[in-house]
Amino acid sequence: MTTLDPHQIEMNSLKTYASHQSSKNPKVGIIGGGIGGLMSACLLATDGYEVHLFEKNSDLGGKMGEYTKEGFRFDTGPSLLTMPFLLERFFKTCGTTLENTLELVPVEPICRYNYPDGTLFDCFENDELSVKEIERIAPEDSKAYQDFLAYISKLYNKTADAFLYNPLDSLSDLKGLSIQSFFAIDAFTSVSSVIDKKFSSEYLRLFFKRFTTYNGSSPYLAPGTLNVIPHVELNIGGYYIKGGMRRLVDELIQLATHLGVFIHTECDIQKIVTHKRKGKTIVHALQVASRTPIEATNPAQHTNSENNPYLFECDVVVSNSDAYETYQKLLDRSSISYFNHIQTEKSEPSCSGFVLFLGLNRSYPQLKHHNIFFSEDYQKEFEDIFNNKVLPKDPTIYVANTSHTDPNHAPGNGSNLFVLVNAPYLTKEQELLEREHYADMIIDHLENRGLHDLRNHIVVKHIRTPYYFYQKYRSNKGSIYGTSSNGLFSAFLRPRNRTRGIKGLFHTGGSVHPGGGIPLVLQSAFNVQMLVQRHHD
Repeated sequence: MTTLDPHQIEMNSLKTYASHQSSKNPKVGIIGGGIGGLMSACLLATDGYEVHLFEKNSDLGGKMGEYTKEGFRFDTGPSLLTMPFLLERFFKTCGTTLENTLELVPVEPICRYNYPDGTLFDCFENDELSVKEIERIAPEDSKAYQDFLAYISKLYNKTADAFLYNPLDSLSDLKGLSIQSFFAIDAFTSVSSVIDKKFSSEYLRLFFKRFTTYNGSSPYLAPGTLNVIPHVELNIGGYYIKGGMRRLVDELIQLATHLGVFIHTECDIQKIVTHKRKGKTIVHALQVASRTPIEATNPAQHTNSENNPYLFECDVVVSNSDAYETYQKLLDRSSISYFNHIQTEKSEPSCSGFVLFLGLNRSYPQLKHHNIFFSEDYQKEFEDIFNNKVLPKDPTIYVANTSHTDPNHAPGNGSNLFVLVNAPYLTKEQELLEREHYADMIIDHLENRGLHDLRNHIVVKHIRTPYYFYQKYRSNKGSIYGTSSNGLFSAFLRPRNRTRGIKGLFHTGGSVHPGGGIPLVLQSAFNVQMLVQRHHD
């Protein structure tokens, strides 16, 4: 971050973007066009702000993208929608309805779990069907399963208002929180420890430990509070968006455009510029490098390029970039607090991912929409990922097969398999030079787990590694879920949605409070909307 007074700005060689000077509405600059940035743009535009969204890539949506080749279609990011009531609230706030925008399809079973010994477990939203499955594979845990669903429902009720839907920004937001609150929500023990006490069957233990990976953390390190994650899927429900999860991004872009948001792609934000006023640091502008002229909103139609950046003056900045990137790269060290600097510098990224897109010229009847193939040693897998920082040799493999629900996502009788293995975030020592070798190993594992002759039916193959996520999205060390929740208090100590000490700077997305995943990112956008309103009150 560069702090400049007006005289310094005049002397600076940067061009100043001065369009819409006659507008009386406060001007907002949003860094990044992921779903957090798009949702914040829509909400703030609804509130009457003049909103400009800047995205360094040519496409919007961040990790919630789409990959197509030879008639095969793949979602590249989130594969399940939970807590749809938040989307209902969002679209209603923006003047439309979820019902008129997207078609949500219940997925039954929600997921098929494949255990190393060949046991299959289909988990349903319908509790009775799931209990029947448990009575088949682990009858000793049938009652424990039902009790646990009630337990995590209570856990959600204890945490939702206090932590999830609370921006935790001011003293009024913290009112009522106490040390007793943390004891009541298992904040001082791990997810794994809680689950091991609740269940005796290894089938159910593995099943519930899997949910911690939804935010890129380890069940052996994350606080037991994260056992609330399965509640939103099992008790509230999980959904697929008809046509593909990417349809949400398409609708967000259309809505943002309808609301008057100015969208600038291929525009890289280099710095957040501030100035001092009455001893306070205040947001002044964004330093933008653009690969194409921005003519639609610039009467002067001056040429912009990466070598000839300009300033976009604004009253408010909302950063949808990774919190690490914002605080460590876009902000001048002298302008941020020691706490913000250390918090982001020392915070542990979530895990990353090794991804295969496999287009097949056949289908496998045993594959459902969502599929999990558990490793032989789950704890060793997480030790490899988070402690040893190496790709696990025996990984748990997630397979999304949307052609099971949307047959037109693959030509003929084919399948579109999105294959994800949790991978360590990038380190200086780590190299993924043998990506083809690791991809082949994953295919071998799947063949050994029942997808016979898989290799010979692959007609499309595309690989993405942690390097891709780092280079494409500038996520902290290639992480794909923002900041990890490994550590007893890490889930509660994420960077907040407003930067104290810099007036007008706000944050949205999976790397900040309350966390990663579609519903929590949307909640971060609601938090920003509330805090920007406070800012101008």
